[in-house]
Amino acid sequence: MNNFKKIGLSALAGSLAAFTTANAVDMSVAGSAKITYKNGDTTEVTGNPFGMNTSLAFSGSGDVNGYETSMLVTSADQFGGMSSASVTVDLGDMGKISFDQGVGIGGISTIDDKTPSANEEVWDGLDAITGDSNGLVGGGNNGAFVYSNTIMGSSFSGQVTKGASAASSDDAVGGEGSTGTSWDFALTNASLAEGMNVGIGYGEIANAKTAGQNADSESGHMTAFVTYSVGMVTVGAQLSEVEDGTAGGDNESAQGWGVALNLMEGLSVSYGEREIEHQKFGLTTEDQEGIAVAYTMGAAKIAFQNNESTSNGGTTGTNDESTEIALSLSF
Repeated sequence: MNNFKKIGLSALAGSLAAFTTANAVDMSVAGSAKITYKNGDTTEVTGNPFGMNTSLAFSGSGDVNGYETSMLVTSADQFGGMSSASVTVDLGDMGKISFDQGVGIGGISTIDDKTPSANEEVWDGLDAITGDSNGLVGGGNNGAFVYSNTIMGSSFSGQVTKGASAASSDDAVGGEGSTGTSWDFALTNASLAEGMNVGIGYGEIANAKTAGQNADSESGHMTAFVTYSVGMVTVGAQLSEVEDGTAGGDNESAQGWGVALNLMEGLSVSYGEREIEHQKFGLTTEDQEGIAVAYTMGAAKIAFQNNESTSNGGTTGTNDESTEIALSLSF
């Protein structure tokens, strides 16, 4: 999003200043609107395929007792009860400490899929069996304490959450009732070689059980990626493992790759594939592929995305397809 206006939100800024004894508070707001045409496969009834998503993000920062402190509040879908927020305290060389309520600013979920794409990931918009993470790592970000720092070119982001995991999905937050504790981290580096970006992540994610068999068990999430850009081309690959600790859980191994081309200023195209091995279903392999085209001019972007999957969610013969055309405007 692009900040479209610095506004003097005197009431909000005054409240923040009074509450935090800040010397000065700068507030800004940014917004976006996305109009979409979306079509599924022939077995799906989509109704009206046209829709619109809108969002606003309010951010503020100021000095609080000598520490630079920032706040972010976002709302989506016409403020229909969907909002998230985070507060961050900058400790200088000691790093940053944040509290995240659904924004998704830290931990392994920030690198769940780093394969290059001109628009969305190759799994975006595809169906999946309920509760199945489909080889995507992450433990949710509601009520998470996050620590981040950069040392010698490597960026670390770790978080701890009281509660359980939830399946990763686009633009979603996670967390269900549990007495367990989840923790995860991501470590990335973009300074090893020109054009190269690498990263690894690991986490022990509490499962949503409070009693009985496998109560408060944990699932292991692991991932590693590498991307490389030269000229107009960016290529990348990623490996992920999800070791499901629930009774009868589905251990998953995912391998993905993608290539994106900047054909001209503002115009890009990409293609990618993922394979997910589902052990629960006798090592059934789910195949996903997607193509994307996007053209950006200033604050406007028009994009085309087509994703397909076979053996969707690990079930043989269950296929899916999603096609989307979107116009996005940032303010």
